Amino acid sequence: MAEKIDYKALKAGGFMSQIQKGYGSLRLAVVGGNLDANQIKVVAEVAEKYGHGYIHMTSRQGIEIPFIHVNDLEQVKKELEEGGVYTGVCGPRVRTITACQGSEICPSGCIDTYTLAKELNDRYFGRQLPHKFKFGVTGCQNNCLKAEENDVGIKGGMTVEYKEDACISCGVCVKACRENALKMEDGKVIIDNAKCNNCARCVKSCPTDAWEGTPGYIVSFGGTFGNKIYKAEEYLPILRDKETLFRVTDAAIDYFEEKANPSERFRATLTRLGVDDLLKRLEKAYQG
Repeated sequence: MAEKIDYKALKAGGFMSQIQKGYGSLRLAVVGGNLDANQIKVVAEVAEKYGHGYIHMTSRQGIEIPFIHVNDLEQVKKELEEGGVYTGVCGPRVRTITACQGSEICPSGCIDTYTLAKELNDRYFGRQLPHKFKFGVTGCQNNCLKAEENDVGIKGGMTVEYKEDACISCGVCVKACRENALKMEDGKVIIDNAKCNNCARCVKSCPTDAWEGTPGYIVSFGGTFGNKIYKAEEYLPILRDKETLFRVTDAAIDYFEEKANPSERFRATLTRLGVDDLLKRLEKAYQG
């Protein structure tokens, strides 16, 4: 008698059944959207040897290898791991963290997104929860990663300080500001802090370094972009350090684990219960 295959357990490890009986698409963990050249070669070799010679690139920076037969799965995982490639997860748990290229590559970036994505992945990846939970990290207000689509979105920003002595009154920063938060008066730049969204375009554009920017994290909560669409909301000021950031993300995910019903997304929990309790926990975490 053939051994019964536990497809639910296989799905938890990133193996998703196809319509073709016995075959599945194997999801890989691609943290922050990055794989090195050797890892990509290993994936290509496995796809050619065990699949149909191609891979699927997902909307969340993931890679999936279709047409893996269930009988080959353990050998496929072994060969991938030997090349430094590991499987992702499905189901009610924290998914692989996504990120844009951030300040280490992109001129607009305000934070090192890839390092943060790896740290978040080490902290949360695969954690069992009432439903799936997604983190996304984007480097600046250009928001290429679409942070607000995630259960917790993290966006790079800067708090800025004007150094009048270094200013040559060229007005470049005023033109660069998309929020109309800056204006020139009597040769001096005036900032309206109520309009500033921490994008740091003034810092990036200034030819004399008359603007000094301190990187930070703008965090939003409760986004979803599936059957129901909801833009995540910001409940806290910009966070200035990772210690505070991790306290805040811990508070959010702990709240979700405690309060959510089975198969209920974070936004649905907040809609059902309201945000007051979450706000108290976030504020406590923010204050340390």
